[in-house]
Amino acid sequence: MRKPPAAATLEQLAAEVSCDLTVNVDASEVRQGVCGSGKSRFVLATFTSAGGQRAWLDEAKPYGGTYLVGSRWLAVGEPAELKRLRGRLGGTVERGDSHDSGRHSGTGHHH
Repeated sequence: MRKPPAAATLEQLAAEVSCDLTVNVDASEVRQGVCGSGKSRFVLATFTSAGGQRAWLDEAKPYGGTYLVGSRWLAVGEPAELKRLRGRLGGTVERGDSHDSGRHSGTGHHH
C-alpha cells in the first residue's frame, strides 16, 4: 500500500473529505478543527510530530471515543463516520478506554 506523502495540513485533510472546517485550536504543536454537524460531526487534528500525536491520544483515550489515526493526523467521531473517512484518508481505527472503566456511557452495541 502506498504511504501518503508527508503529513497533510488540516485544510488538505478537510478538502479530501469535503468538509466545512471550523478551526478551533491553532497551536504550534497541534491544529484542530470541527467538521460537519449532528451525527456526522467529527474532529480533525494535525500534529507537528508523531510524539505530540501520541501524547494527545494518551490524554484523550481515557475519556473513551473512537479515533482514526493517520500519519501525524487523526479524526475523532462516530464509528460509522470514521469508517467513511478511512475510505478516503486511510489510517487505523483505535478505540478509547471507556469499555474498561465499568461505566456505561450509553454507547451500547446497536446495529
